[in-house]
Amino acid sequence: MKQILESSREALLVDERKLLRSLSRSLSDAGASKQDLATLEQSVDQLDQLFLLVVVGEFNSGKSTVINALLGHRVLPDGVTPTTERIHRLGFGDPVSRKIGSSGIEEIEAPVEILKELTIVDTPGTNALDRQHEAITTEFVPQADLILFVTSADRPFTESERQFIEDIRTWGKKLVFVINKIDILSSASEVEEVKNFVAKSADRILEHEPPIFAVTARQALVAKTDAGPHQTSEGTEGFDALEEYLVQTLDDDERLRLKLANPLGVGLRLCDTYVEATQSRLDLVGDDISALDDVEGQLEHYRDDMKREFRFRLSDVDTILHDFERRGLEFFDETLRLARALDLLNKDKTQSDFQRKVIGDAPQQIEQKVQEIIDWMITSELRQWQSITTVLDKRRQIHQERIVGEIGTFDYDRDQLLNTVGRAARSSIDGFDHESEAGRMAESVRAAVAGTALVEVSALGLGALVTALATTQLADFTGLLAAGTLAVVGLLILPARRRQAKRELTTKIQKLRQDLMHTLTEQFDRELDRSLHRITEAISPYTRFVRSERRKLGECHDKLELDRDGLQSLSARIQQL
Repeated sequence: MKQILESSREALLVDERKLLRSLSRSLSDAGASKQDLATLEQSVDQLDQLFLLVVVGEFNSGKSTVINALLGHRVLPDGVTPTTERIHRLGFGDPVSRKIGSSGIEEIEAPVEILKELTIVDTPGTNALDRQHEAITTEFVPQADLILFVTSADRPFTESERQFIEDIRTWGKKLVFVINKIDILSSASEVEEVKNFVAKSADRILEHEPPIFAVTARQALVAKTDAGPHQTSEGTEGFDALEEYLVQTLDDDERLRLKLANPLGVGLRLCDTYVEATQSRLDLVGDDISALDDVEGQLEHYRDDMKREFRFRLSDVDTILHDFERRGLEFFDETLRLARALDLLNKDKTQSDFQRKVIGDAPQQIEQKVQEIIDWMITSELRQWQSITTVLDKRRQIHQERIVGEIGTFDYDRDQLLNTVGRAARSSIDGFDHESEAGRMAESVRAAVAGTALVEVSALGLGALVTALATTQLADFTGLLAAGTLAVVGLLILPARRRQAKRELTTKIQKLRQDLMHTLTEQFDRELDRSLHRITEAISPYTRFVRSERRKLGECHDKLELDRDGLQSLSARIQQL
């Protein structure tokens, strides 16, 4: 490079190396494959090497003969059968030598003047039977500064050639087409027809018409190697035009331009590949974010619906307490009157009647309603788990259908998390022991009510605890009656005592209602928060991963686009050389 680089243009090389180093870091951050990173690194290394001319085409198209004719020496074997079994790299050296490198490439050195200025690579046919050769060729193409594509006049632009050009076009390489063996065509019009066919076919793929030369490489080789008094250069006009073009193309300025443009073409292709891949991942993660937002929305609706439904169900408990109060008022109206004066003297009977007629089975009804609330909460949480599992299953299925390339370990990590979280959700559903969960929740409610009643939980059921709470709240109504037994004959005292008892009953049942409602509501809120926390915690690894990946992929995408803008700008500067 230093041999052909003017000091005024050295800034281009400095800028290019800086941009390509930045791109390498961006690609690495984006999780680019080792092969792609190595391809970029190799293209950068090519900046310090001789100009690289890579010759490709089907076997038996005459690639080796074309190269020999360009060199003016029979350096490579040629024939009607596939003679290029491996990649050959031709460089300058004296005497002629051949050796097989560690990568399987045959290194050939020959004392040919043109090889002081450039390196030529001969490749196996694009339709080679050994697919490994084709793979090596495809991997080698990104290093090329110029590609000479040789096709045969008897089968121009075959399907394998079309596919090969389709595969390499995005590398941004300069291609020169050589139609070999035109001596088998019967007229100039047939030659022109083949050239037009190749031109149109290439234009459809490359979106521009490349330079095309029609030659007879064997005649040109014979003219150069066996020329004597009886030999002429007849039939070599096309090859002379090709050589003249290559000489003009490969002057110092054009070699510099192509040499600088080569890594940029590789970089731009990799940029485009990973910008597209990161955008695809961003779209997918965006859908994941939307799904998680939907889940969060579902959980908010779940909370609101549960609270609304709880208030409705709690009203059943409130109705039981209202009936309790109504029976108490009716009891006092019936009991605290002059006609029942003798009964009032029997404290045990009065208490027994109160227990039977007022309290009755209210505690058991409350216990049943609370149990119904517990069952409803457990069933609702189970349905919510099933809904979340359905969302995760859909995301996993969509993800599998939309895999495009690889960005680091995104696909693996995401799929693993979905499977893990999905299994956890399904395990929660499958292992959801209704009786055990109901027992735990009922025990929690009993403990809360016991705390309100200031009694030990022991083996008491909720109904017994409510009875204890009610008895505690209303215990002194009998004391009120006992205090009134001495004045029972007073016509004015008994009604006053009745009114007092009813007021205190209403006050104490109201306190009982408030304590019980507050306790049940507080316990419900605690259980609802616990349910939501369990669900949120179960999907939190997936949530954190998705939000982290969106940030990471967004940064990678922005860096790659910035690198691409820089490469495109530098490419425009290089094209002006």
